[in-house]
Amino acid sequence: MGPYRRPADMKVVYFDCPSGAAGDMIMAALIDAGAPVDRLRQELARLALPGWELSVREVMKGAFRATKVDVVVDRSAHHGHRTLADVLAILGASALPETIRADAARIFTRLADAEARAHGKTREAVHFHDVGAIDAIVDVVGGVLALSLLGVERVFCSALPIGGGMVDGPHGKIPIPGPGTAELLRGFPIVDTGVKAELVTPTGAAILTTLAQSAGRMPDMSIGSVGYGAGTMELPGIPNLLRCFVGETAAVRGEARSGDEPSPSMIENTELGDETVVQLETTIDDMSPQLYEPLMERLFEGGALDVFLTPVIMKRGRPGIVLTALCAPGRVGELSRLLFEESSTIGVRWSERRRARLERKMITVQTIYGAVSCKVSSFEGRVVTVTPEFAEVARIARETSLPVREVLDQARAEARREVLGNDVGR
Repeated sequence: MGPYRRPADMKVVYFDCPSGAAGDMIMAALIDAGAPVDRLRQELARLALPGWELSVREVMKGAFRATKVDVVVDRSAHHGHRTLADVLAILGASALPETIRADAARIFTRLADAEARAHGKTREAVHFHDVGAIDAIVDVVGGVLALSLLGVERVFCSALPIGGGMVDGPHGKIPIPGPGTAELLRGFPIVDTGVKAELVTPTGAAILTTLAQSAGRMPDMSIGSVGYGAGTMELPGIPNLLRCFVGETAAVRGEARSGDEPSPSMIENTELGDETVVQLETTIDDMSPQLYEPLMERLFEGGALDVFLTPVIMKRGRPGIVLTALCAPGRVGELSRLLFEESSTIGVRWSERRRARLERKMITVQTIYGAVSCKVSSFEGRVVTVTPEFAEVARIARETSLPVREVLDQARAEARREVLGNDVGR
């Protein structure tokens, strides 16, 4: 067996939130850490939403310099009350890459589910107020885009300050945190700093609790840049700032430190960059087959990395299904909750598993039929696979009345030309 080799590092961000989090603060901190503003504006323009512009400027919060972002909205084009279906339709009609649309849709779907649970409604019946407005849509999509532009693969977050007091809501005064925010924070570490204000907004909570792999302490990482995003409020005694650390961390969990002897599990597959995931399983024999598709969709929205079904024969010869979901360790609670709520199971089991994964990145290529997002996977700097996003390929095929295979081949060929043209994998 050869000597221990450090696996390829992955790009990560850690959000440090001593005074709270909001959608605009998250986007501002990522811009301050290096996300290119001009490129961000170009990508946001693909939303095809009228009547807004992005204002970015430097401000002082106490003794700290920070970036402040405002979505300046033309109120004549502003629609303040939207349903989840409205927001998803806006995302679906955009020209954004599929991965960006999917992450933004997950965030708004979790927000709708939280509001529905808090107010005793279905997600379809929830009417967003502030969070359905143009500025909230731009904040969510802008935050997801900024992470992509920085090349971030994993998101981590500190405990969130819960705040306190009362705030005016659409139906009168409500306690802080608001009902929807409180639902989003279930299972997420929080801290009471004694500040009586709304420190975490629904949009901020939805973004961080949906995207964060885990929360609490900062992971071991090599810091490349630090960004400060300014909030709007002036808080007593503390600057209203969200700070993010962007850098790299080893793909292997529990990486050997200087002077440590690596264990065999750390040596095997290190050239691939292995990591720890959790495998959840439950066995079901009394549920309608029609319910599995929406259950799987909810699990993916809740952060599952993969979901699959296996037919089995159970005791007394009864046919059943083993549902398996893979997720990051920090998503076990959320996925278990979804399984109990959305299926007939009365028990969930889980175990930690190791997996090897190739380095990967997303690119967008221009084909003769339109733009297509593609996943590029590499091993030791050499491109192994180039995979177009099939949902985008299928959509283009429908719109152009072309065979799916023809669009798929065209997208794959264009992606390989672009990759090789950029000397990736040579």
